[in-house]
Formats: sequence, structure tokens, C-alpha cells
Amino acid sequence: MTSSARALFRALILVATMTLVVASSAFAQIPGTNGNGAAPAQPAAPTDPLGRETPAGMVAGFIAAAAEQNYERAAMYLDLSQEKDAWGPSVAQQLQRILDRGGVVYSRLRLSTEPQGDQDDSLPPEQEKFGMVRTDHGTVDLIAQRVEGKDGVKIWLVSARTVAELPELSRTVVSSSVDKLLPYALRDEYRFAGVPIGHWIAVVVLAFVCFGAVWLITGAIGFIILKLRRSTGDSRIRRVLEASALPVRLLLTAWALRIAMSLAGVAIVARQHLSGAIELLGWVALSWIIWRVVDSLAAFAIDRMTLRGRLSMLSAVTFIRRSVKFVIIAFAIIVGFNALGYNVTAGLAALGIGGIAIALGAQKTIEHLVGSLTLVTDQPMRVGDFCKFGDTSGTIEDIGMRSTRIRTLDRTVVTVPNGALAALQIENFSRRDKFWFHPILELRYETSSDQIRTLLASLREMLLDHPDVDNDPARVRLIGLAPAALKVEIFAYVHAVDGDTFLEVQEDLMLKILELVEAAGTGFAAGSQTVYVARAKGAAQRSAGDEDAPSGGSDGAKVRGGIPERV
Repeated sequence: MTSSARALFRALILVATMTLVVASSAFAQIPGTNGNGAAPAQPAAPTDPLGRETPAGMVAGFIAAAAEQNYERAAMYLDLSQEKDAWGPSVAQQLQRILDRGGVVYSRLRLSTEPQGDQDDSLPPEQEKFGMVRTDHGTVDLIAQRVEGKDGVKIWLVSARTVAELPELSRTVVSSSVDKLLPYALRDEYRFAGVPIGHWIAVVVLAFVCFGAVWLITGAIGFIILKLRRSTGDSRIRRVLEASALPVRLLLTAWALRIAMSLAGVAIVARQHLSGAIELLGWVALSWIIWRVVDSLAAFAIDRMTLRGRLSMLSAVTFIRRSVKFVIIAFAIIVGFNALGYNVTAGLAALGIGGIAIALGAQKTIEHLVGSLTLVTDQPMRVGDFCKFGDTSGTIEDIGMRSTRIRTLDRTVVTVPNGALAALQIENFSRRDKFWFHPILELRYETSSDQIRTLLASLREMLLDHPDVDNDPARVRLIGLAPAALKVEIFAYVHAVDGDTFLEVQEDLMLKILELVEAAGTGFAAGSQTVYVARAKGAAQRSAGDEDAPSGGSDGAKVRGGIPERV
């Protein structure tokens, strides 16, 4: 099995596996039926009105309540079962102050969205770590506990152990640098979205500081790398650095801003409000980095292959670049929606029967994708080749993931789906190593045998002496006696880099053939016919008997055989 066949086989296996996965997830959504063919009625599962079924829901609900300064509702996210004398709103406000000063709450991507929580961590099944607090003695984990609510619904709450540690954490937590620098009015009096105005100003200042610092550091590192690599003359490093400089700086800025806000003591509500946007910026920057690096490496590979004459690989490089970009876009969309709080995986699983419909509707798309893989792996044609397939001839301009564009001789563009193109017989004129020179000379019958021998010998000598004609074979033969001409066949191959060069050589050969035919004393047969007319014997006798008949006209004309004749 060839490498292209193995690649195609792997692609088919991948497509079949994806189809089975979609179908199985879809059929899993189909409810069972009873004996009458109707789905059995299932009682609706009780839900928690505060969204505490998952650790992510618990954290989001507490932050939302704290932003509204609704500490009575925020206290409903705490397990106060061991705090008999504690006042719930006061404890919730105390937890918020601790988080503001030195606490870190995990992002949506890290928090579990499953009712059972993350079962792969080192904690007991009913516990989940959702953040930590920086103190003078180190970090302290914040733990969530799954308990049974009043309605019998399993909910997640800030664990009783963490609630019991809040007084100690309040005394030992590191102080907020932002609160130390801000005046009272910006720290406590004016608020926006539940966050003091001064903290929003601090976020803006930190963003500019982080971006400036990242810009200087990355610029210095890039300058040093280019300085060290300049002696080698390798332009790949320069291309990659120049292409990925801005997205790398954005990614590092997002990472540095997240850390700086936590170290500076920006309010936890502001950090959680910005966490989705910062994560989205980070994922977009990472996708952008991969996108630019792929473009740079592909351009470098195309330049190298063009210089080395390996033009057959250009289509493969273009296809691989587009495939990687398609994966990047899909990845960025999924993580982007997850960063904004949308569960894309659950949405895809909820497609149900719609997933089957989408899979069936995508059959043609998959067919064209497999056709693209076939064209890229087998390489029956490449960009720039002049090909004929079916009734269409033209130059290949682009081989895409779904279709191929061909520029015809009429300068129109024909777009052919790759699935249909892979099934056609493709004649590639650009892959010719030689051009066939095969004229048939038609000489007139007045040419003598000696003239034929002289002409054949001179034609053979002309072909063998020509620098652009292949000597094997260089055949000249008298091949037939046609009704109106003597046929001489010339069979040879011409070395030429393209069709234009071949036409030039062919013109030179034709002119020399004309000179040799003229020098041999012969010529080409004209498109004429010779007609022989004969009379029957009885008609000739009647014509002779009519010669003594009187003339039928005063102008001296005779009638011979009923045909008037001038005398």
C-alpha cells in the first residue's frame, strides 16, 4: 500500500469514527418507548433556584450576590451549619473582603460544571477546591462541600471548614496595595457594577503597565535572538518572530494582568467580571500566534520548494496550512464560548436527532474533503499545471479544501468540487517530459523513387542534427500510397520546457522540412482529382454515321452524337 493510499485510508477511518460518535451521541438522546409506542413520562428533576448544583454555579452565584451587595443571598452559598451564633450576611461580607485583599477564585474553565464535581482531584468525592487565599504564612485552600439541601437537592456550598477559618484568614491575609493608595471616595464611596471606581482605574493602569513591560521584555529578547542568529543567515527565526510578536505580547499581557490584579488586591468582583474577557483574550492571542506561525512556516516552505524546483509539494503545503487554520478556528470558537460561560460540549451533545441530520447533510462536504486529500496525496495535478478533465481544459489556480479553481483558455474560472474532480480522468499536459513531433507529409505522385530516397535521408539527417530533437527515436518512413499522395511519416520527440518552447522548435522543423522537400525536386500533393470520361462502342458508331448529316446551323457548327461541336 502506497503512502497516499495509507493516508486516504486513515482519513476514511477518522471520518467513519466521527460519524459513529455523532450517531451514538444522537441516539443516546432518544428516549425509550413503552408498548404503545409513546415515551414514558419522566418526572422533572428538582433544581436549585440559586444554581448551586455545580461548583461553577456556586462561585458564580456568590460573586453575583456580592456584586449587588446582597449579602443575605450571598450567605446562602455558605455552609453555616457549624456556626450557630454567626450572622450569615456578616460572614459573607467577611469572605468577600478576604477575597478582595489576597484571594484567588478559579476561572470558569477550571471550575467543574458537573454536579459531581471534579472526580480526578486528590480531594474526597464530595469536596472541590475553588480558590485560595494568600496569607503571611503561605496559601490556604478554599474548599466547597456538596451537601443535601432543604428540598432534597444536592447543592454545593462553601465548606464549613473554610467558613470556620475565615476569622483567622481575616487577620493573616495580605493587605491590598490598591486600597492603601486609593482615597476613601474612590475606595468605598463610588461604585460601578458592584466594584469601587478606584479598582476599575487600577485595572486600567495595570493593563497599560503590563503591556508596556511585556513590550520591552519581548522586544529585548527578540533583538538578542536575531542578533545571535544573524550570522547563520536563516530567515525562519526572523519570520516567526515578526509574525508572532503582537499576539505573543497580547498573550503575555493577559497572563501578567491576571497575576497583577491578584497581587495588587483588586476587588474579587472586578477580577471575576474580567476573568472571562481576559481568558478570551488569552485564547484568541494563542490562536493568533499559531495562525501567524503556520503562515510564516508555510510561506518559508513554499519559497524553499520553489527555489529547489519541488513544485509538486506546493499544493500539499497549501492544503495543510488551510486544514490547520480550520482546526484553529474551531478550537478558538469552542474555548471562546467556554470562557464566556457557555458549555459548548453540552450544546453539541444536546443536538440529538439534529446531529444525525447535520451528519447526513455533511456527506457531500466530507466527500469533497476526502477528494481534497486524494488530490493532495496522489498529486495528479498541482497549482500552475495545464490539465484536461472531462470537457474542460485550463490552468489550475487553486486547490482548496472543498473545490478546485481552473482558469480556462477563454479566461473564465471554472470551480469543480474536489469529490467530483477526484473521480474524473485527469490529463496533465504540464507533466510531459517530451513533446511529440508527428507530422504526415503528403507528396505528389510525380515524385520519383530516387527523389523519395534522397528526401528520406535528408529528413533523417536533419532530425539527428537538431539539438532539441531526441535521437531515439527519430524515425522517417514512407508509410503508404494514398489515393492522391505518397505518405511520409515523421516520428520524433522534442525536448522543451513548456508548450511555447515546443511551438518554437516545431516551427523551425517545419521550415526545414519545406526547404528539404523543395531541394529534393518534389512538392506536396494538392487537393485535386483526375476524372476519366469514356464512351460506349454503340454510341461511337452512331456518332460516326451522323457526320454526313446536314449542318444544324449557319455558323458552321456540327452535331456529333447529339452534341453540337464548333468547327
